[in-house]
Amino acid sequence: MSEKTPGQLLTEKLLMKPENIGQRSAEEIEKANKFCEGYKEFLRNKTEREVVDYTIELLKQNGYTEFKRGVKYSPGDKVYKTNRGKALIMVTIGKKDISEGLRIGVSHIDSPRLDFKPNPLFEDTEMAYFKTHYYGGIKKYQWFAIPLSIRGTVILKDGTAVKVRIGDEPEDPIFCVTDLLPHLDKAQVKKPVAEAFSGEALNLLIGCQPFQDEEVSEKVKLNIANILFEKYGITESDFNSAELCAVPAFEPKDLGFDRAMIGAYGHDDRVCSYTALMAEIDTKAPEHTTVTVFADKEETGSDGNTGMNSYFLKDFLEDLVSSYGAEVRHILEKSKCLSCDVSAAVDPAFAEVFERRNASYINHGAVVEKYGGGGGKYNTNDASAEMMGFIRTLLNNAGIAWQTGELGRIDIGGGGTVAKYVSTHNVDTVDLGVPVLSMHAPFEVVSKLDVYMTYLAVAEFYK
Repeated sequence: MSEKTPGQLLTEKLLMKPENIGQRSAEEIEKANKFCEGYKEFLRNKTEREVVDYTIELLKQNGYTEFKRGVKYSPGDKVYKTNRGKALIMVTIGKKDISEGLRIGVSHIDSPRLDFKPNPLFEDTEMAYFKTHYYGGIKKYQWFAIPLSIRGTVILKDGTAVKVRIGDEPEDPIFCVTDLLPHLDKAQVKKPVAEAFSGEALNLLIGCQPFQDEEVSEKVKLNIANILFEKYGITESDFNSAELCAVPAFEPKDLGFDRAMIGAYGHDDRVCSYTALMAEIDTKAPEHTTVTVFADKEETGSDGNTGMNSYFLKDFLEDLVSSYGAEVRHILEKSKCLSCDVSAAVDPAFAEVFERRNASYINHGAVVEKYGGGGGKYNTNDASAEMMGFIRTLLNNAGIAWQTGELGRIDIGGGGTVAKYVSTHNVDTVDLGVPVLSMHAPFEVVSKLDVYMTYLAVAEFYK
């Protein structure tokens, strides 16, 4: 073999060479495949309430107990606290004194969907529908003519909470929003996409069978109301105190002949939630105390008492550290946080919106984003050079595949994460997550190896 030229040696020494991690060992690929079987099961939970319920059972199986205010926990102890059944905090106590700072991982468990309006049930042309109000940033046209399931919680007039989950099982019915046939859409197709598909047209078709009584009007609506009452005890007024939504009825599936990807609803951001959750569970004796947060409402701005713009995390931390005689503000300034959220993978079908030197790619590992936001870095956390140096060294030393990324070209769009709501508490924070194709669509795509590398990255951070 001929010796390398000076230029080749300098190239190796000075320049970066992107790596497709699909060329790594068969053993590592097998580990990724195995890890993602658990992730596919996790994805069957399609609302934040379902994720919290599922996760709490998993935590209990792994030795977690419910957090109690005033208790001074010992290294290795594992506790959790839920916030209104829609957000969750999980903790493993570290060996170092808590005053030396925390290792925080934050992700969100809400995804774009069709929420029901407070008075959703209506009949038109002898068909029954639920009126919806879309939640989060969606392309409305993607929600027409696809199979949908109904999920959520209804509080009855006597205060009873009823959980609804229809469309999961093979014997369940499904639902849909109907679309206009191409034979009659000549006026529609001439409109811009944003005008051609109206939010008010996102009505969920739920039945057409009339109630057998000639003396009543709106027979189809009455028949559906009767079915709901017989099955769930729900009357029409109970929709006023309900959180119901329509979500895609697709099941998570391996994608591609090589089965190297997963197609599913809700990768944003349950892929980061699951990787952080498993890293939290697998962390047994960390140096620093780990705090893993599942937040709600990110897709609508992180507001409300279950979103990261609330005080639920800081209030919890004050309760946690008070038993150690510490002040939470002193601890947070010594803490570090991974804001675990997805990034946009380069899609060659839409290459014009990406700046390829600073974009993320499928099968190239976890994505570290120094900043998000839009335009001139508005509405973003911008990680310091020191924080980027910390995460870079951590991942490189552990042999974990990672890449940097931005959310598209500067002046085209942009987007935010919860990072800015954590860093506002004087915490060094950086975004880390999984590259996604078709983000915010009812059916998104991720690489199994990227999912696994993100898990390894959070686990190494928690060590």
